[in-house]
This record gives sequence, C-alpha cells and structure tokens, in this order.
Amino acid sequence: MVNRFLTPGIQMAALVIAIIFHEVAHGYVAWKLGDPTARRANRLTLNPLAHLDLFGSVLLPLFLLAVKSPVLFAWAKPVPLDPRFFTDPRRGIMLVGAAGPMTNLSLAIVSAVLIRALDPSGLALLFLLYLCLTNVVLGVFNLIPLPPLDGSRILLGILPAPLARLVLRLEPFGFVMIFALLWMGALEHVISPAVTFLVRILLGAS
Repeated sequence: MVNRFLTPGIQMAALVIAIIFHEVAHGYVAWKLGDPTARRANRLTLNPLAHLDLFGSVLLPLFLLAVKSPVLFAWAKPVPLDPRFFTDPRRGIMLVGAAGPMTNLSLAIVSAVLIRALDPSGLALLFLLYLCLTNVVLGVFNLIPLPPLDGSRILLGILPAPLARLVLRLEPFGFVMIFALLWMGALEHVISPAVTFLVRILLGAS
C-alpha cells in the first residue's frame, strides 16, 4: 500500500536525477573543451532549480503520471553552448552531444551494479530499478539522430559537410517531428527493442 503511493514520487526523483546529470554532462564536457558558457550560467551544478523547466520537467511528467502513462517523458532547459570556443567546432559539438546519453547509460550501469551487489529490497530496490530504467530510456531516446536530440549532434560530427547542413535545416521542425513520431508510435519500434535489450543485459530481466 505504501509503495503504491510512493511510486510516483520515486519515479519523479529518478527522472529528475537522470535529467540533471544529463544536462550537467553537456555543460561539463563543453567547459573542458574550452567553452565556459554553461559554467558562467551556473549550469554545472547539481541543483535541480538551475536545470528544470516548469512545463517540461514538472507539469508534463506530473500529468503523465496522473493519467498513468506507460512512458514518462520530460526535458530540462537546454544547456547554453558556444561552439566558437572549440578548437574543432564539429568535433566539440559531437562530444558535447554524446556526453548526455553516455552519462545516462553510465548511471544505468551503476544502478544495475548496486542492485546486483547490494541485493536491496523495498523502496531502495524500487528506486534503483526506476533509476536504471529511466536512464536507459533517456539515453536511448536522446541517441535518436533527429534534431534537437543529442543523436543529431553526434551525426553532425560524422557526416560530410553538405549532409550535415541538411540535418541542420531540420532543426526548426525537430520537436514537431519527434512529437508526431511519438504520437504515431513510430519511435516505440526503435526505442523499445533497444531498451529491452539493455535492461536484460543490465538486470537480467525484461
């Protein structure tokens, strides 16, 4: 009974942690590559107030929890970035983009290791399970190569310049395309197999 009422709060806590570490990773890698913009904007902090977007980080996930959505979706304020500080802007953008999802997948691995090593139960187990699953989902989702997702930043660093410019032209329509694909269920065919595969490897469960 207690778990049933605490579960939404645990889900939100796991989501907030995943989002904050994701955003801090972007800013930290940018800073290490020579761009102080995120640091100057106080975005290298783990303080949630510096990163959370009222609608994307709070209202939307609360609504999804209220309607018992099987998917918890959220975003934070974008980390400010100035590629002019990078010695190699294309490489810099690619590395900064990869930092977010790679951090999420690392957190998922840490969560899974703690579950296997500590064999927790009750609320501790529930929190670590949600933390693992949330980070896997967030990491996989952000690797989709559609702007403004991080996968598109990685793609920009790999593609030849003419194709990279073509991807950049899609940027203004990125959120519309993502929401349309989510609404049609098209992205589920990409995300679900990858998430299931990684969760099985990490936790030995479906």
